[in-house]
Amino acid sequence: MPILPIDSGRYGSNEIRRIFEEEKRLRYQLDFEAQVALSQSKLNLIPLNASREIARIARSNKITIKKIKDLESLSEHDTASLVQAISEYCSPSTKPWIHYGLTSNDVVDTSTSMQLKEAFEIIEPKILKLISLLISKARRYNSLPSVGRTHGQHASIISFGLKFAVWVNELSYHVERIEEGKKRFLLCKTLGVVGTGSLMGSKALDVQKSVAKSLGLYSIEAATQVIPRERLAEVQFVISLIGSTLDKIATEIRNLQRTEIGEVEEPFKKGQLGSSAVPVKRNPIKSERISSLARILRSFSNIAQENIPVWHERDLSNSANERFTIPMGVILLDEMINSMIKVIEGLSVNRQKILDNINETKGRIFAEFILEALVKKGIPRMKAYDNIQHVAFVTLLDDKDFKEAIMQDPSIGAHLSKNELRTIFDPNTHLAASTRIIEDVIRKAGQVRKNYKGR
Repeated sequence: MPILPIDSGRYGSNEIRRIFEEEKRLRYQLDFEAQVALSQSKLNLIPLNASREIARIARSNKITIKKIKDLESLSEHDTASLVQAISEYCSPSTKPWIHYGLTSNDVVDTSTSMQLKEAFEIIEPKILKLISLLISKARRYNSLPSVGRTHGQHASIISFGLKFAVWVNELSYHVERIEEGKKRFLLCKTLGVVGTGSLMGSKALDVQKSVAKSLGLYSIEAATQVIPRERLAEVQFVISLIGSTLDKIATEIRNLQRTEIGEVEEPFKKGQLGSSAVPVKRNPIKSERISSLARILRSFSNIAQENIPVWHERDLSNSANERFTIPMGVILLDEMINSMIKVIEGLSVNRQKILDNINETKGRIFAEFILEALVKKGIPRMKAYDNIQHVAFVTLLDDKDFKEAIMQDPSIGAHLSKNELRTIFDPNTHLAASTRIIEDVIRKAGQVRKNYKGR
């Protein structure tokens, strides 16, 4: 019976959950044992016939999860049960060469790398798809002026498209982080009990390199019994970092969907309910889900760092929590990306509300540009600042139009003409370098996509 929502299929795609199913993990481990045996025979460490028999049995589907669990109920050791299961199907002459020179964590850590490799093959294209969707929005709203907010307050004019471009840029960096980091965390280890490759002697590293190449992984340079946990901590950090960027996007959408702002709205399909009690509500539930799951991912990153210190060459203090954090981290990230793709695909942008919100402060949002214009006329900055602030505060208290007050103020009107002020109060004149920034970001994203496809 399912316990966690992942178990019931609530979160994560079928393709990503499948990678972490018990049966699939067993196949990874058996494939690893097969490949080690074949590599060892190529280097004359074990008999060729033995390696072929081990590989044949490992890849025959004869060894099942039920068989492993039955054996584990007696041995209380999952990897030993795996080795025993292979042994039961092999000839007496082959049995001594099964799992030769290996330790349990060679199997566990390498199979984890195999899972992560396949997982990133699913996740990266989804990130690239999300980037493409955001690029489309950045281009579409490139020239749309909107309110830029700092500290939750209206600050200055921003291109609405620039919001999307900033997200494109960070997600592009995440793809680069994954690609660049693979050589550090998609690792193969076959070096045995304390990392010396003792039973394989001088050929130990050659075996490891051969196995790594065959599995599409990287050979660990140095390890104890386990691959150093810094490597998995980096994976979890990258996962949590991507999740936090998605959280940032979701948080902005949630804020912009506030009733009093109303600039965007999540897609709301036919038949969907916004509230069990309030019929008129359309809640940003997908964005809220993303923000909620991001908190879990960040906690996993902390756990992964706690796993870095181990006693001597190995202890078990990392083992139990990694059975949760690694699959859950990947699956939840997949869920978050899928949700964000749906949000951006169906995002409703209220262009008129965006323009209306610029006037919410009755012109005070243009104060920055008035200040700069006065400074360029030779007015000392602080004097100009004080004059503008005085007009702004008076109009705020009296609920009057800031633009009109500025035009009527003699200390300002003496230096700026009516035409100059009209230009200043035109939001379309303040997009500055937005177009160039957006296009630069799009070019970089295109290069990231090209580099990824080239791998």
